[in-house]
Amino acid sequence: MRTYDTIVIGLGGMGSAALYHLARRGQRILGVEQFGIAHDRGSSHGETRLIRRAYFEHPDYVPLVDRAYQLWAELEAATSRTLLHSCGLMFAGRLDGAVVPGVQRAAEEHNLAIETVPRRDWPERFPGFAPDDDMQVLFEPDAGFLEVENCVAAHIEQARGLGAEVITAERVKSWSAETGSATVETDADRYTAGNLVLCGGPWTSQLLSELGLPLVVHRKTVFWFAPADSVYRFDQGCCVFGLETVDGFFYGFPAINATGVKVGEHSGRQIVPDPDDLDREVHPADERPVRQFLQKYLPKLGAEVRKTSVCMYTMTPDEHFIIDRHPDYPHVAYACGFSGHGFKFAPVVGSVLADLIIDGRTPEPVAFLSASRPGL
Repeated sequence: MRTYDTIVIGLGGMGSAALYHLARRGQRILGVEQFGIAHDRGSSHGETRLIRRAYFEHPDYVPLVDRAYQLWAELEAATSRTLLHSCGLMFAGRLDGAVVPGVQRAAEEHNLAIETVPRRDWPERFPGFAPDDDMQVLFEPDAGFLEVENCVAAHIEQARGLGAEVITAERVKSWSAETGSATVETDADRYTAGNLVLCGGPWTSQLLSELGLPLVVHRKTVFWFAPADSVYRFDQGCCVFGLETVDGFFYGFPAINATGVKVGEHSGRQIVPDPDDLDREVHPADERPVRQFLQKYLPKLGAEVRKTSVCMYTMTPDEHFIIDRHPDYPHVAYACGFSGHGFKFAPVVGSVLADLIIDGRTPEPVAFLSASRPGL
């Protein structure tokens, strides 16, 4: 039985990044994944993920997303791949909502280049969209999207190049820790290491049941619609978008290939008691609110659905992440509860986890994401 410096459980967005950053810092690493690399069974899939600095959820995320931009650029340089595409972000909502005031607060606190677009300019700037007259429209020019599966694969590829070992199709049955060591038992083998990192996504409550973390898994559906008009194409200048309406918060991405425009509802959720029993069939009730949103706010988009996907959000009560060390085992670190907005932070989360394992602390400003915060 081979012993490693650190074992990483779960190789989705966060785990793959942790594997890379630990390997980058010279550790002998093993990554264990119950499915395959860049799989579609959890939360890190679906072609694209939004990246933005306009953080209405909390201004303290802005320095972290700045660091994430730097680390994504480093990964692109290391792999000679383009993983991040800038196309701008249009946010629309009312002044008494959560999104527009939150974006404005983050912009003021961090001096972000967020533009308020006058009503008279909407038809020219956003020809495929029809915001309500009483909405405020904001534009972040440097925002864009990440190629989610390719990002995961790139982190794994680079980690392997630095000597990391990766095991797939093995499910973790249990883990244990004592001073200076940790043991992981899968359905196929047993592994030991000096440290352990847990990035279990929707399975975190099972992996860390002793902590009683307040995590709730929600089922989410996403749709790709055929663009009936070229105004929704990425190569024609369409941006990513998010609209806070009276019926919920909806987001989407321009058509980057023949599959079409990706659209989902961030706000509507269904609790998933067991991630292994996720309902992966898309039902008319899943599609109905998205179609109603599109008919009103993206009137030039076609009605044909070309692709669907089902994934999971792992939510915390305050909808902020949890990044911390185990209270009983300081050589065990974990990250979870990304609440539907975490993927853009994957490289900085991976770097923070490497800091916590190697140094016992991190210079990154993540104290507001600790497991001991009042919001939990």
